[in-house]
Amino acid sequence: MRVEGDRGLQFHRNIVETIGRTPLVRINRVNRGLKPLLLAKLEAFNPGGSVKDRIGSTIIDAAERAGLLKPGGTIVEATSGNTGAGLALVAAVRGYKLICTMPDKMSQEKINLLKAYGAEVHIAPTAVPPEHPDSYYEVAKRLAREIPGAFHANQYFNPENPRSHYLTTGPEIWEQTGGQIDVFVCGMGTGGTISGVGKYLKEKNPSVQVVGADPLGSILCEYFYTRKMGHARTYKTEGIGEDIIPGTTHFEFVDRIITTTDFESFNMARRVSREEGILSGSSGGAAMTAALTVAGELDERQVIVVLLPDTGERYLSKVHSDAWMRDNRLLDTHYVKVGEVLRRKSVDIPALVSVAETEPIRSALELIKRYNISQLPVTREREIVGCVEEGDITSAVLENVQSLDEPVRRIMHDPLVMVSAGESVDQAIKLLANRNAVLVEEVGEPQGILTRLDLIEYVAV
Repeated sequence: MRVEGDRGLQFHRNIVETIGRTPLVRINRVNRGLKPLLLAKLEAFNPGGSVKDRIGSTIIDAAERAGLLKPGGTIVEATSGNTGAGLALVAAVRGYKLICTMPDKMSQEKINLLKAYGAEVHIAPTAVPPEHPDSYYEVAKRLAREIPGAFHANQYFNPENPRSHYLTTGPEIWEQTGGQIDVFVCGMGTGGTISGVGKYLKEKNPSVQVVGADPLGSILCEYFYTRKMGHARTYKTEGIGEDIIPGTTHFEFVDRIITTTDFESFNMARRVSREEGILSGSSGGAAMTAALTVAGELDERQVIVVLLPDTGERYLSKVHSDAWMRDNRLLDTHYVKVGEVLRRKSVDIPALVSVAETEPIRSALELIKRYNISQLPVTREREIVGCVEEGDITSAVLENVQSLDEPVRRIMHDPLVMVSAGESVDQAIKLLANRNAVLVEEVGEPQGILTRLDLIEYVAV
């Protein structure tokens, strides 16, 4: 609620009042070639940076009304991070202590964020069944029992979770689209968002399709279609997917669930960040992947709203780290630039080692041995006019050892093919299919050499 004073000042009474009313933004590039209008609901605009701010305030409001949370009390919650942050900002404003339990696969940024709000964080193993006493669900329950007067927020079974989205997120989307929405897409974790928004939209227009994104390894998609409990497997996408069926998931408001892989979700998050300027995390990547699947089935008259739940700032050490993506075999080389690979080459080797055409072959051999390389650009007055390879030198010397004192130009051949630093690695891979190396240039200036081994080391090591 905005307050206007006698001096014309306008302000919110506290940070909690800024939750909600997040913008819809058109998606323009990652959906190239697809016909429907695709709009993203950007929940990172909430003060705590995610959609979970909505349920944090609603759950605490309801607990206060019911007398379950007393002044100065303690809130306990099992969270993948975002719900914890939503609860934390309200707890900070109202003077509550917050204890969060988190699975150990979550990013360090999320852990640090909760601690920054003053929350106490307990890390639990991911690879245990949900009923195991060490799971983050069960640790939260135990702490809530052991701490006098503690309130367990219990987002997985608290009806205030979907109710929050029924009261806020759903109406916002309906109003922002003027009731013209055809499809709503979001990731599924607790199911509160998809259930609350789905219920509201279907009350307004039963023909609105509600689509969930579920990571491969979660049991939600299988349960939706078969009503059988499958076996959960580990996956790296954070914040969505489950190994239980939450009480806050109401499948009657869901029309379809699309399974997404870690590879798709992580790389889509990077694309959304780099092509749309919307810094996104893996769960947002999963939702966008599902939205594009649906978009391929619709025409230009239809409108899709995809909810992007949080900010990619919470995944800088994972989704947006080339090193982490490579280590976890998730990096899509199509979106990696050649310049990035060149910059990661060994610092022990100069960016570009070359030899003048008038230098003796002996000099070229010394450079090849010193830097353990196999190709050398040949220059004439600093312009690259050719290339000499280790094999050329070997052949010349074995034929006549005196050739070591002859100029390099005698054995050089055509210059290496050039590739721009701004090209994708895929382009370099194509060029290296029938040659050993390429020369990388930027703004017309040669920057260095890439070999097949360089690319293999970047992608796989």
